[in-house]
Amino acid sequence: MFKAILIEKSESGQNVRLADIDESSLPEGDVTVRVAWSTLNYKDALAITGKSPVVRKFPMVPGIDFAGTVEQSSHPDYKPGDKVVLNGWGVGEVHWGGLAEKARVKGDWLVPMEPNFTMAQAMSIGTAGYTAMLCVLALERQGVRPASGEILVTGAAGGVGSVAVALLSRLGYHVAAVTGRMEEADFLKRLGAKEILPRADFSEPGKPLAKERWAGAIDVAGGQVLANVCASMKYRGVVAACGLAAGMGFPATVAPFILRGVTLAGVDSVMCPREERLEAWKRLARDLDPALLDALTERISFSDVIPVAGKLLAGQIRGRVIVPVAQDA
Repeated sequence: MFKAILIEKSESGQNVRLADIDESSLPEGDVTVRVAWSTLNYKDALAITGKSPVVRKFPMVPGIDFAGTVEQSSHPDYKPGDKVVLNGWGVGEVHWGGLAEKARVKGDWLVPMEPNFTMAQAMSIGTAGYTAMLCVLALERQGVRPASGEILVTGAAGGVGSVAVALLSRLGYHVAAVTGRMEEADFLKRLGAKEILPRADFSEPGKPLAKERWAGAIDVAGGQVLANVCASMKYRGVVAACGLAAGMGFPATVAPFILRGVTLAGVDSVMCPREERLEAWKRLARDLDPALLDALTERISFSDVIPVAGKLLAGQIRGRVIVPVAQDA
């Protein structure tokens, strides 16, 4: 038996509980992992609260991230004792996820844990940090460099945004951070942000083309925020878009793209190819200051996951939320 957060659905609605589950109930996969640490992400919170139809199959164990040790494996790349990390691949949506003491998955979904990270640190980074690194890589591939000009990060006090601010700052970029929580200004400045801007500056309909300012941007918001970010990009600026916290809509015009040559680069962390995942984690090991991880991270107990999910959706949580799953973690 092992403990897991279990989401069940019946005619009367959704039920979420901390359950004891028999190992024989684990889904198919060629690697079984003893999970040490997991996380609570925005998507996990949507699944647990039922605020969005994230879960496609019931019953479901949420948790789009985990770090742990291989217990059993028929996959050629992994053997018992290997330390591994998983991000995405539909885990916690269509395949049981990491908010459990055990997980069984396809070995192709795993990546080896970078040796200079502990499992707790790997989860302090998690999908949010790995997504932030994918966004940085997208900017770099399009030629955005520190000398190109200012970089804007929306949702900067959240999981993706906070790691993005830390990464970009350490790489030498001048970072402006957008947040709806101005009380987090000091926190963002400690991460390296040079300027803090209120979300209200971006949340109302604006001009098709605004004053040119940003050489690059990482956007987690979507909606009107993303439209306004695109409108204020410099000539041939690049926006890496990875989220929809402000909505799935995109009430924009083509003006920034055809008059300023702006590039809108979509970033998907869920089905990202393995080669890019490995590159992102290697860059995180090189470019993210491990000393900042404590400031980025809030640790909660396994039993607190369900109530904290609502707080995360309400914007009451800063940075990353990690969960020690193993009793000795």
